[in-house]
Amino acid sequence: MLAAMPPTPPPTPEPGEVRIRDRGDACPGALRLHPADDGRLARLRLPAGRLTVHQAEVLARASEALGDGRISITSRGNAELRGLGEGCGAELAELLAGAGLLPSPTHERVRNIVASPAAGLDGLGYADVQLWARELDAALCAEPRAASLSGRFLFLLDDGRGDVAGLGGDVSLIAGPDGSVLLRLGSLVLRLAAADAVPAALTAALAFLDAAEAAGNGAWRPHELPDAHVPDWAGALARAGIAAEPVPVPQLPVSPPPAPGPLGDRALHVLAPLGRLTAAQLRALADGAEELRLTPWRGVVVVGAPADRLPGLETYGLVTRPDLPSVGVSACTGRPGCAKSLADVRTDAGLVHRGGLPVHYSGCERRCGHPHGTWVDVLATGDHTYLVDGVPTPRTSLPEAVTTARSLPTHTR
Repeated sequence: MLAAMPPTPPPTPEPGEVRIRDRGDACPGALRLHPADDGRLARLRLPAGRLTVHQAEVLARASEALGDGRISITSRGNAELRGLGEGCGAELAELLAGAGLLPSPTHERVRNIVASPAAGLDGLGYADVQLWARELDAALCAEPRAASLSGRFLFLLDDGRGDVAGLGGDVSLIAGPDGSVLLRLGSLVLRLAAADAVPAALTAALAFLDAAEAAGNGAWRPHELPDAHVPDWAGALARAGIAAEPVPVPQLPVSPPPAPGPLGDRALHVLAPLGRLTAAQLRALADGAEELRLTPWRGVVVVGAPADRLPGLETYGLVTRPDLPSVGVSACTGRPGCAKSLADVRTDAGLVHRGGLPVHYSGCERRCGHPHGTWVDVLATGDHTYLVDGVPTPRTSLPEAVTTARSLPTHTR
């Protein structure tokens, strides 16, 4: 159940050079645990971030019994457990499987599906892509070849509002009006019927595997393929009987993440401070809810919760209002959990900043977990020194420097 992981990734190729992957993808999973300085780490894929109330309780219980009592939310809306003991792999797997969180041991790391978290809740968007996510997850787990996808291959399902379309997907479905959908595959955009959305996404993923096998460079994601081995996306769809029309790359919809607070009249959006929930916070969110949806903005959509629950959730330390200083602030694990980190960035990220652009604190140049789009880069260079968007800054000056950087308009960056 427990597999050790290589400590060092291969070097990044020079611009224009084809990346050669000479080993399998080493992303952690629920069965492949990653050794960190604070214990083992398990990453649990949650398609569309969805958790039932029972599953949330199982995660809370697992974090307390086996880990450090916290649940981290990743930038793909997945969950991580940290501080796990050396020999807990079998017990963790049994807990997760019993809660329906491990439907396929062979496919558990490839269930990377991000979907618009508010789909079906607030009257926006053209389709309930949460339903697509469940259908795609089942299709992935039922296709033996899909187990060969890397743990980094990403499906994005946007309901047309543009909240997740820009998060760097390898296969993206963007719902349109009148039952249409755009399938985006790198620079190729195809229009097809929404009824074909899920089969088309799976077909495209398998076409990538064909191209990667032919290329022989071990590519994990389509952009790593040599130019001579671009997948035959259109041909694969045609062979699958899916009608798809190439269209010029359109101006895709873009919308910001929903602010903390009410989401329609039957849901709430609440952020986890620095992307981590205590077991008690997770239980508070699940109390009385219909389901939870972890978001790529390290928050939780609480389905079935009225607005009058927000004050109570704030007493648990959750971010329930857009004017709180922790909105838009994220950080990697940092010290002491990560041996590569040069600073305790999570403590330093807790310094008060006024809002604005997203800001991410990184303990080393890998910048793990950084957001997409435009963001303020706060990089540790030692115990008491940082670079704020490249400008050397002592730790004591971080609040002022970060506040200033967050207020700069994007066109000046």
